[in-house]
Amino acid sequence: MKSRLLTALPLAALFSTGIVFLATGEDTVLAAPAPAPASAGVVETVQPLKALLVLGGCCHDYGKQKDILKAGLEERANLVVDICYSSDTSTKATFTCYDKANWAEGYDVVIHDECSADIKDLTVVNRILEPHRNGVPGVNLHCAMHSYRTAADVGKTVTSGTDASLWFDYIGLQSSGHGPQKPIEITYQKGTIADGLENWTTVNEELYNNIKIHDGTQAIAKGKQGNSETVVAWSHEYGPKKTRVFSTTIGHNNETVADDKYLDLVTRGLLWSTGHLTAEGKPAPGYEAKAAAPAPAK
Repeated sequence: MKSRLLTALPLAALFSTGIVFLATGEDTVLAAPAPAPASAGVVETVQPLKALLVLGGCCHDYGKQKDILKAGLEERANLVVDICYSSDTSTKATFTCYDKANWAEGYDVVIHDECSADIKDLTVVNRILEPHRNGVPGVNLHCAMHSYRTAADVGKTVTSGTDASLWFDYIGLQSSGHGPQKPIEITYQKGTIADGLENWTTVNEELYNNIKIHDGTQAIAKGKQGNSETVVAWSHEYGPKKTRVFSTTIGHNNETVADDKYLDLVTRGLLWSTGHLTAEGKPAPGYEAKAAAPAPAK
């Protein structure tokens, strides 16, 4: 697809359109062109939030989920999602977007959806965390909770502030595993950013355990599967700059990721993390979903 698109458009045409191609992971990402300067006397419109979605690794259909998430989030808020995807299906998947210095520069939020449980190099993990320590908000989905696990034994509680707890400190919760794939009953906690969302039951999903819930972490939703109940969505402030971080362990199967109820929750978390969620749980003015284009006349 990439070669056909580049061949079809002459180089001069690419420059004249203002389209920029970003090579990230195995895919080529189509980034939004830079906005044209506002004319004198014209009210400048709110620029969309810019998000970087990082996904790939073990055990999930990331090839499809990247497109589901991008479309679903962009339909719900004034948002542009760039994708950094790796087709590596191992637990050691790496991502080229992390290779450069200041890798998150220009983004309002980073959505982590990796499944790289066996990436344990402290230098790599600290480089991924650096933008978040410096204030770039984070959204973490499903297996991101089980990635970058530097502890010798993730099933035992680790001490915050140590090398063993680097990723858990960012997430705000320590998890080490999950149960079988069965439906999960989702119950939202009152007085959180999920107020107004309706409780629901997923299709077959994995209930992640809670080894440790960090101080300051606010439970947004609990999930019940049989006799087991854990926190499955939460908010957290990370590091000295109190960076806003939203996480949910739900999101294994494509049907769940495409569910309106799931996408509504993730959108809420993203808008909260960037400071663009109203007290009523709506996008802040200017950050609402774009109106659908009218259907062409027949």
